[in-house]
Amino acid sequence: MLAVEIRPDWFLRDARGTAIALPALLALLAAVSETGSISKAAIACGTSYRHAWGLLHQFSEQFGAQLVNKVRGQGTVLTPLAEKLIWADRRIGARLTPLLDSLASELQQELVRVLAGDAQSVRLTASHGFAVAALVTQLRHQGIVVDIGYRSSTDAVAALARGECDLAGFHLPVGKFEGAAAANYRPWLDNERHAFLHLAYRELGLFVARGNPKNVTGLADLARPDLRFVNRQHGSGTRVLLDLLLAEAGIDPAGIAGHDSAEFTHAAVAAYVASGMADISFGVETAARRFGLDFIPVCRERYFLACDRAALAQPVLAAVAAAMAHGGFRAALADLPGYDGSLAGTEADLATLF
Repeated sequence: MLAVEIRPDWFLRDARGTAIALPALLALLAAVSETGSISKAAIACGTSYRHAWGLLHQFSEQFGAQLVNKVRGQGTVLTPLAEKLIWADRRIGARLTPLLDSLASELQQELVRVLAGDAQSVRLTASHGFAVAALVTQLRHQGIVVDIGYRSSTDAVAALARGECDLAGFHLPVGKFEGAAAANYRPWLDNERHAFLHLAYRELGLFVARGNPKNVTGLADLARPDLRFVNRQHGSGTRVLLDLLLAEAGIDPAGIAGHDSAEFTHAAVAAYVASGMADISFGVETAARRFGLDFIPVCRERYFLACDRAALAQPVLAAVAAAMAHGGFRAALADLPGYDGSLAGTEADLATLF
């Protein structure tokens, strides 16, 4: 089946306007960081040592700065500039991926309508997350066209209520804050009209640099003046949950340096901490692990997909529920750090909440 993929790209130009080939250079630098050797990095990138060295030399000639150094006992290591280039690329990807994926999905839908007008399709609106991305991949492998729109959880359930999507993702904390969090979705969700499918349990907590150099122990540390925090956007279920936790702990959000910041994905806030632009953040464990961060558990939540109850028996939504309940998909969720997909695809009883 036809698939559209859009990836971000960026360039560095010297004073004469000459551009450096960043995609190849960044891949090489990441391989050098992992292997500690230019020759091994070249092999990992599928290129010659001569070409790899040429890329590094070209950058040094154009910009007057080194990207790698030889260190006795450590092999070849990246300079601080090279590290910044890598983290800049990861921040760009983390921030733009939801927007580009949504655009790619729109374009794919248009093309599929022309090429395969009778293909099964489902409209899914949800916050950008690892379990949702895994589900999109699973459905597309089964030949189901997924029109994915990435929005906050609040925007997603509002879109479902307006009939703009077939499935809407939202999440609720396990425990005493469940009712307070559900209140944010109650204007748009109703138990008689809507059904709720389990997607996954997931662990949330604090992201800090590897080794926890700031000695963070819990939420109370967010009020420390020496810590820079990076937050999720308004309307995000994660931000709503954090504010509930802060209120319970008696922490004034106004006293947190960076509370008013707004990033749109767990990966984006993880990238900020990993690159040194922030000291601490709050999100799902998978994002912390993928960016090499330490993770301090705080709470657990359940992620659901809501749909019109009357539509659940229709072939395409029945196929989605079956795909979620499939052992292969549940195993894929289990491979994500902090995720548990053992109930994926089963219907949840949220009558007391909605």
